[in-house]
Amino acid sequence: MNDSDSQTRTGVINAISSYVMWGFAPLYFKLLAGIDASEILIHRVIWSCLLLTLIVVFTKKWRFAQSILKQPKLIAKLLVTATVLAINWFLFIWAINNDHLLDASLGYFINPLFSVALGVVFLGERLRVWQKFAVLLAVTAVLIQLVILGSLPIISLALAGTFGTYGLLRKKMAVDSFVGLLFESALMVPIAVIYWWFFTNSASSNMINNTVNLNIILIMAGIVTTAPLLCFTAAAKRLTLSALGFFQYIGPSIMFVLATFLYHEPLAMTKLATFALIWLALIIFSLDSLNALKRAKNNK
Repeated sequence: MNDSDSQTRTGVINAISSYVMWGFAPLYFKLLAGIDASEILIHRVIWSCLLLTLIVVFTKKWRFAQSILKQPKLIAKLLVTATVLAINWFLFIWAINNDHLLDASLGYFINPLFSVALGVVFLGERLRVWQKFAVLLAVTAVLIQLVILGSLPIISLALAGTFGTYGLLRKKMAVDSFVGLLFESALMVPIAVIYWWFFTNSASSNMINNTVNLNIILIMAGIVTTAPLLCFTAAAKRLTLSALGFFQYIGPSIMFVLATFLYHEPLAMTKLATFALIWLALIIFSLDSLNALKRAKNNK
């Protein structure tokens, strides 16, 4: 096996690992089902910030962090992305612990197509014919649920919208992924601490009174947040974005299985039809991307 094959294999392993961890993340948050989503978010922000600080220091990326400190405009942009990310994190935790895991799964299935639409609107990207058809199918799936059930899949669209917007904003910023996430977490920390100190008054808010097991689970929020990102970054360095894209459906697929077979969330025929159209759209989108990749290689 040559070095290129080894790098690709390592990239594939890291990509699968990252999306599998994201897919099984609901198992962790279900352990905290009795705790308010805002309180869980506080722990996710604080402990991930501490863990990311250690990672940045030990990987000797602190000089990148120092350079950001000299750019107030960049910090202002990171404050915006931090806000969008915090909303996404909160929605995801709330959806899981309020038995809306199917909606979360649908949101992350919609996300790739939503991101493509954002690219067209804000980056001037052009869609191929089959990509347009895939996006149209996704819109049709949402409209079916609106017409038949009389309501939009708000949670799904909000998750796809916030995550897609976050990706779009970060794509336009020349910031190392870990250092950027560290600054985003650090910007959230003061608000998290103030909210924790003055507004959180639950049985678990004072960690001194908690059991050791509960505190360990709360602190693990940092690992649950950061570990998949470590693997994702390692994969992104070794794989093309097109290749990486084929693994992104692992996470929501695992969530769908967990919601349906472990947590027994109701799957009405209308919602199943919505999922089916989204899946069909993703299959068409993926096959078109694969064909485009092959054509690009043949033209070299």
